[in-house]
Amino acid sequence: MSSQLISKRIKALRIERNLTQGDLARILGFNDRQTISAIETGSRRVTADELINLAEKLSVPMEYFIDPFMLAGEGQFSWRHTYMKSTQLQAYERDASRLIATFRTLAPQVQHKLPLFRFELPLHRNSSYEEAAIAGERFAEYFELGEVPAKRLMQVMENKLGVLILLVDLGTFVSGVVCRLPELDSVLINRHEVSGRRNFTLAHELFHILTWNMLPPNVRNKRVEQLSDNFAGAMLMPEASLARFGNWSELAGQSLIRRLNEVANEMHVTAIALKWRLASLGKISFKIAQELPDEALRNNGRRRSLNDPAPLFSKRFLEVIALALEMGIISLRRIATTLELSIDDLENAFAEHDIVNPSPL
Repeated sequence: MSSQLISKRIKALRIERNLTQGDLARILGFNDRQTISAIETGSRRVTADELINLAEKLSVPMEYFIDPFMLAGEGQFSWRHTYMKSTQLQAYERDASRLIATFRTLAPQVQHKLPLFRFELPLHRNSSYEEAAIAGERFAEYFELGEVPAKRLMQVMENKLGVLILLVDLGTFVSGVVCRLPELDSVLINRHEVSGRRNFTLAHELFHILTWNMLPPNVRNKRVEQLSDNFAGAMLMPEASLARFGNWSELAGQSLIRRLNEVANEMHVTAIALKWRLASLGKISFKIAQELPDEALRNNGRRRSLNDPAPLFSKRFLEVIALALEMGIISLRRIATTLELSIDDLENAFAEHDIVNPSPL
């Protein structure tokens, strides 16, 4: 555990407890707040005895300061959800933090390099919805996502942008979450949702990653969320890709619904997202889009149930875990406990991603 991370956790705990640097100095018996300031900035190392004293005085386990498989005061989270209480999101955030911290800790040890720079979109708070859509189309073209961008999006985000992507068990009302660390961007997707919705959530969260500094994500800011949706729709459904499906204005009623479902399946998106993309392009009218019943468009042949979710985590994440096990960096039992899985479940996860279990029983 680096002294820099320990310093960050001390500061995070102080802020969480609503303590000033002077308050913490008095609690620990230091003469002035400058000592705390020096510790928090990393210019002074905290000794083992001081750390033990701090844990005792603030009633926290030592693991809070030294466990590398957690985040504390480091990650900035943005959740894509409906009807979730803050206490519920905090619980999900703890679980997400554990997974992200595990990857961040093990990846460098198995020679998996974290990204050196971040790709950013030239969008800002005054950007129009049309500009966001143009950015989505250009992203798909620049990274050569092809006629069905959803198929290659995850690969490009991992390989070209260095984003950690994890498919996990999230609540019924949570679609995804993006987390920003100084050295790593991560996206967690609800693996129980239909594939088209997962793809849209991934593209939506990508927008937040690419505009984090100029347009910080905020679910209460409807305009930022709509900009993100316009980017995602255009990137997953570029106008050139949709052109090969012919003229939509000649379709109506059930024939339009069937065609939307068919094309949505082929493009690996939801039919609902497709109808609004077509409306934005003027291929169908907004009036027709509004009148089409969403329920008729939900069953597009790609729905997953709770008994048939997408494979857990991601191949890249589990490859790092497998290498760490193979190199003896961590034990099978320790990593299973960290991921809150049984050993059998972890072995099944390896198998789902065609990864040879490096520590067979």
